Amino acid sequence: MIKINSRLSIPESEVVIKAVRSSGPGGQNVNKVATKVTLRFNIVESARLTDEQKHRIRKKLKNIIARDGCIVLHEETRRSQAANRRRIIEKFAAIVARSLVVPKKRIPTKVNPAQKRRRLDEKKIRSRKKKFRRKELERD
Repeated sequence: MIKINSRLSIPESEVVIKAVRSSGPGGQNVNKVATKVTLRFNIVESARLTDEQKHRIRKKLKNIIARDGCIVLHEETRRSQAANRRRIIEKFAAIVARSLVVPKKRIPTKVNPAQKRRRLDEKKIRSRKKKFRRKELERD
């Protein structure tokens, strides 16, 4: 089970993790060892997610979702396959958890009458100050 948050866990059977050969320099080791890890998760076919959660994930993660409706992640920063596998699972859990957070509705605050009066008084004082800085002809 991949724990997303306190209320949601996704079984590893719904996630496809493959090891492939990493790209870039590395000599002989690159050609022999499959250290790069690719994770695919099909949002549409997931039994654990509600329709609302699926919609929220699709909306928030539209940049990393493939045409077939799968989240596709790659990890090749570590030298071992096991480390990359752990890291990609953590990355996946964090991304899904972040996309499922419902933002709080903003409640606009009302301006206190005393604050409003104070602000207007300060504006009047500032206006008078600037008025007296002007030349005599412009004051009228």
